Amino acid sequence: MTVAGDVRLEGELVVLRPRVEDDLPLFARWHGDPDVRHWLHMSEMPDQSLEVERQRWSVVRNDPTRVSFVIETLDGVPIGNIGLIGIDVAHRRAELGIAIGEKDHWGRGYGTDAMRVILRFAFDTLNLRRLELITDIDNERGIRAYEKCGFVREGVLRAKRLRYGEPLDMLIMAVLSED
Repeated sequence: MTVAGDVRLEGELVVLRPRVEDDLPLFARWHGDPDVRHWLHMSEMPDQSLEVERQRWSVVRNDPTRVSFVIETLDGVPIGNIGLIGIDVAHRRAELGIAIGEKDHWGRGYGTDAMRVILRFAFDTLNLRRLELITDIDNERGIRAYEKCGFVREGVLRAKRLRYGEPLDMLIMAVLSED
């Protein structure tokens, strides 16, 4: 399903362009930042290196159930990534993943705009009917952005992951194409 290919998607604040191998140093830098990793379900992972990103990319780039985009500002500055994971064409659903890796761009509407763009792509182009995501229960900034885009809280996953060795509840949210 790697339909990202040459697809470029534009929003009001961002452009989504396909992720390419040349982006790996950016991902290594973003994933190497403990503040960024904190919200990415990566707090228990060691610092991410370029080699780790290369290994991850070798798996992800050929996964037919994923599409992965780099989020850029309108003037071409890469600030994060967004993608669909586990695309299930039979059931018309997928999971959304997003990260703004450039911390000076946090809280400025870029993530919300990127989500609106990928929702249009998922529902209109891929003909999906449901997108879901799982986020830390205390990710207030993210939850506000998800709700702005129509995501609804569906339930709490108790002690779903560890953060710094401590169990953490997570929230599952979803948006349907008819919402």
